[in-house]
Amino acid sequence: MKVLCVIPARYASTRLPGKPLKDIAGKPMVVRVYERASKAKRVSETLVATDDQRIYDAVLAHGGKAQMTRADHPTGTDRLAEVVASRPDADLIVNVQGDEPLIDPGLIDQLAVCFEQDSDLQMATVKTEISDAAEQKNPNNVKVVTDQDGYALYFSRSLLPYPRHDGTPVYKHIGIYAYRRDFLLQYAKMPETPLEHAESLEQLRALENGYRIKVVETSSKFVGVDTEEDLEKVRAIYEKQLH
Repeated sequence: MKVLCVIPARYASTRLPGKPLKDIAGKPMVVRVYERASKAKRVSETLVATDDQRIYDAVLAHGGKAQMTRADHPTGTDRLAEVVASRPDADLIVNVQGDEPLIDPGLIDQLAVCFEQDSDLQMATVKTEISDAAEQKNPNNVKVVTDQDGYALYFSRSLLPYPRHDGTPVYKHIGIYAYRRDFLLQYAKMPETPLEHAESLEQLRALENGYRIKVVETSSKFVGVDTEEDLEKVRAIYEKQLH
């Protein structure tokens, strides 16, 4: 099974303009994401998909691979589909968000294994438990609840589930997805669904259309970069690792 890892990255960002090129310990954030994703053992190829020449040039300048895509894609999934359409040899596509510079390459391998073990599986993603009450309520942290077999029931920016009892676990959704090629191309063509629009969460489109999403649990902790504060946290972690 050929696994292609794609990192969609665009320059525009409401809360943090130019986010992919923000410096993290001497390298642009998108390069840090690329470096970590490239370490996954089951991935045949890793590339950044972007509509911005500055991001494209930065990735190549640091020895990475990148592909220019159209500028009018409404979502990262659409950008991903453009890349995948030109690569018919890819069996499995892993989508790593360009603002996850602490992504664990082992997680990419775990997702690939899910598809090796289940020939019917079309889509998978990742969750990690969050215990901090403020983090649980933060709408930037997407929450996910699953059934007893580990398939997603719902994703929300709201606190989910509501903890009426002490010890109720709350899980954060990590921005990494894996899809079979044919499903991804079909998924990208589906119209926006009501819950997807309400929460501004693309993955709800799959659930609303009756598809199952496998959710892999990890104990790894991540800091997705949405704000300047997040960026400073990641910079501190990298500086500590490098010294």
